[in-house]
Amino acid sequence: MKVTNIKQQAKNNKRYSIFIDHKYSFSLSEGELLNRSVRIGQSYTSSEIKELKLISTRDKAYTQVINLIARRPRSEWEIRDYLRRKGNEDQSIEQIVNKLTINKLINDKEFALRWVENRRLLKNTSKRKLKLELISKHVAENIVDSVLAEDDTEEIDVLKELVSKKRKQTRYQDDLKLMQYLSRQGFNYDDIKQVVSDDEP
Repeated sequence: MKVTNIKQQAKNNKRYSIFIDHKYSFSLSEGELLNRSVRIGQSYTSSEIKELKLISTRDKAYTQVINLIARRPRSEWEIRDYLRRKGNEDQSIEQIVNKLTINKLINDKEFALRWVENRRLLKNTSKRKLKLELISKHVAENIVDSVLAEDDTEEIDVLKELVSKKRKQTRYQDDLKLMQYLSRQGFNYDDIKQVVSDDEP
């Protein structure tokens, strides 16, 4: 079996379609094309073609993960879950995750740090809620605790700011409703009681 053509894909110019005996067989990224030294006129056995097709599947999945990470950082569990839902086998997932780790594209501590930083910028959030959010992403608890220990945000200040914001809404003029909301956000009850009391006219 011989490579009879290699064509750059129209929809994705970073991937190349490989034709074996004049029929499309698989595709490779530019990097893998060079790594595997695939070229027109080269001959392969059926077992070698099978191996190249497996490499093609992993290569495509790796590229998909890169695009996923580009939209926002992901925890290792999120990446594994994504690959699993895309139908990748366990061995392929391990190899892809290992490659991402080597290339420093996944790191749960960095992910947790960025998560906390972004949440602090966008929303008044308690440390307890941040911890629950990160654990829901299957970040190890010791990593979460370490990252939150580095967060020097004063919880009471966050709470005061949130109370001030919520007081502008009619429904939260009621202390009980406001306290129930704050409790659901993960703030300490004694802190809630103090801040709500202090905020009363």
